[in-house]
Amino acid sequence: MKLHKHFILAVILLLLTGGTLTACSDDESQSSSDHSTSVTSSSESVAKKTPSVHHKRLHSSTSHKSNQQHSAILNKLVKYTNAESAGPTGDYYWTNGKAHFTDFSGLKSGDYRFTADSQGRSGTARAVLTYSEYTASRGSRQGEPLEPPAWPGNKIVAISYGLTGRTYHGYLYNKSHSIGDSLLGAKSYTSEYNFTTGTRPQNVGADQNGGMRAAEESAENYWESYPNTHHVIYYQTTPLYKGDETMPRGSIVDVRSSDKTLNKEIVVINSAEGIRLNYATGSNNARTYVRQPQHHTTQATHHTTQAAGSTTKDGSWTVAASGMVFVSDSHKYYSEVKNPNNYQYESQSQANASGATEASRGNQYARP
Repeated sequence: MKLHKHFILAVILLLLTGGTLTACSDDESQSSSDHSTSVTSSSESVAKKTPSVHHKRLHSSTSHKSNQQHSAILNKLVKYTNAESAGPTGDYYWTNGKAHFTDFSGLKSGDYRFTADSQGRSGTARAVLTYSEYTASRGSRQGEPLEPPAWPGNKIVAISYGLTGRTYHGYLYNKSHSIGDSLLGAKSYTSEYNFTTGTRPQNVGADQNGGMRAAEESAENYWESYPNTHHVIYYQTTPLYKGDETMPRGSIVDVRSSDKTLNKEIVVINSAEGIRLNYATGSNNARTYVRQPQHHTTQATHHTTQAAGSTTKDGSWTVAASGMVFVSDSHKYYSEVKNPNNYQYESQSQANASGATEASRGNQYARP
């Protein structure tokens, strides 16, 4: 009788143990499946609250791998920035293979997330971009850039570019979007953490198509190639800082369309050729550039003086008179600018004769 009781008890214990193991196995499977999907569901939320051991291991492994990659890229960025270099392309960026993403959970079409790091600096910015946002943001700026954390102030300098042989005269630093106006529109101005202190070439490169613009243009070119598409673009920018420095040495921009036609990682360099930057304070050894008066014949000077007086104001914008334009140091011209002293004001025919061309993307991309 005792033997019989012991046997029954053993069977019950075995069944209970087997049931527990089966439940554990099902939980692991569910957690792993939810981790791989891009849509937040109620079951995913539960799995996140009570992750299995397998899920923890997977998350830890992914984070560790990402940290290793970022560390290797940061080492390269420190090398380039210490050398006051424009990097391997000469245009303040390089392409680094396919995109790698982290923590897009809960984000759906049109959503975005800006974060600060543990030191209050601008951290990773993420967005699920749509074609409708892109079309809505074209034609005019959707806001005013916000000062990023530890904004150091600014001054007008000269930066000579090895890639183009030209010299830029203007503000050294830009309030640089992590996810730009042309992609996210008004949403891109909702947080200071979507901005970092970036040099002018970090923002647009040596030829207006490098730096952060190279990443933005890759997304814009996708939208132009697939108008009205229902596909989205996953866009993630991660500023990389050395130690406690307040200015990033550069950023990693990951861009991938949901059909994977577009899939790349771009590394942007935050430096300026010939200028030593202090990334802890923003101080630098660049001399303040003073624009020299233009020398023309008496007739040309009279014409320019008359024309200069004919500009009008529209809010914060200065509008050129009919037939007149503002020419930038990169030989692009605009009809409206915010800081006219940073441009040469002349007739459109003079601008064309000197080799300048109309800015293809409109007045809203005329930078200070």
